[in-house]
Amino acid sequence: MRPVEIRPGIYWVGVNDRVTDLFEGLWPIDQAGVSYNAYLIKDEKSALIDLSKEILSDDYLAQLSEVVDLASLDYVIINHMEPDHTGALQRILEFAQNAQILGMPKTVRMLDDFYGLTENITQLANNEELSLGKNTLRFVYTPLVHWPETMMTYLVEEQILFSCDGFGGYGTLDGGIFDGDYADLAFFESEALRYFSNIVAAFSKSVLSAMKKFADVPIKMVAPSHGLIWRKDPGRILELYQTWSEYHRQPAEAGITVLFGTMYRNTEHALNAALEGIAAEGVPVSVHDVRKTHVSHILPDLWTQRGVLVAAPTYEGKLFPPAMDVLMMANRKRVTHKTAAYLGSYAWSGGGQADFEAIAEKMGWQVSQGFGFIGGPKTDGLTRAYEMGRQLAKAVKTVS
Repeated sequence: MRPVEIRPGIYWVGVNDRVTDLFEGLWPIDQAGVSYNAYLIKDEKSALIDLSKEILSDDYLAQLSEVVDLASLDYVIINHMEPDHTGALQRILEFAQNAQILGMPKTVRMLDDFYGLTENITQLANNEELSLGKNTLRFVYTPLVHWPETMMTYLVEEQILFSCDGFGGYGTLDGGIFDGDYADLAFFESEALRYFSNIVAAFSKSVLSAMKKFADVPIKMVAPSHGLIWRKDPGRILELYQTWSEYHRQPAEAGITVLFGTMYRNTEHALNAALEGIAAEGVPVSVHDVRKTHVSHILPDLWTQRGVLVAAPTYEGKLFPPAMDVLMMANRKRVTHKTAAYLGSYAWSGGGQADFEAIAEKMGWQVSQGFGFIGGPKTDGLTRAYEMGRQLAKAVKTVS
């Protein structure tokens, strides 16, 4: 894509990444891709906000060079030091040798740690402002969204929030960079939720804290470092992030996420009965086969649904490993306020249920029921599984 003027003298100069398979080396983006959004303000002084990943430096420099002589660049503003934002920094500085790098105090230290940079660096204070001429930038410290040095940059006159990882999402920008460019935003909203649950959810408290700092600030455009620029309806992405972040301290939506795994289909037969019980109560359910589905795609449902059913067998006296792997990531991502249940087969001695209950207790989940059975479920076992599904669904509906 070519640079896009988002307001007079203000340009999107980002790049799309369709070559990386795993974002942060963990999260699959081989299908959705991701954008690295960067912004240039041309005024009496010129300022570059955010950069790109190192492997896309050539594309990024080509974008930037279309709208500015790099040798004349006055400021490089570092909202966040993670290398998907700063990987192109040293290449930029080869051409912009007189540019001042601006960032919060912890950014200054990280510039040395990551890139050995110690010169032409200006340390910012929270709410400090910088005049570029007609435009004024305000730097707001938003720690742990999602690194400790992170800030957001607010363009006062245009009321644009350059929000870095806050309010971002996966997905390349295919021909349009604004929310108004797409008739259907379902893909981008879904990928924003996946991005949130993968990257940001563990820092929900910090997200809410950051949002309070802008509660009385007029925002006409939200310009994150990944995903759509929200210009037509900036309140939409703010509302979504507010809702998702609230789930760290209160129950989420009425729904049940099933973490399913089986070796010889015994657990699967019991799960089918449990799903009939859930359906009888009219509660939405999302079934994820933990053997096949990457946890990246499971976390959005775990985060936004208040019920969890783990349907997985015992393996060597412990919970089926793929199911435990998902639960361990849920614990790491601070997935809390869940009503949960367990069912699963075992051969001679249990252990899967106890393993599940131990990690559920660690996460503060309320475990309503557990049903472990030897071998395959008999008729009475299927009846019990059905009733367990109904009871879990009822419990999920009554959580407030």
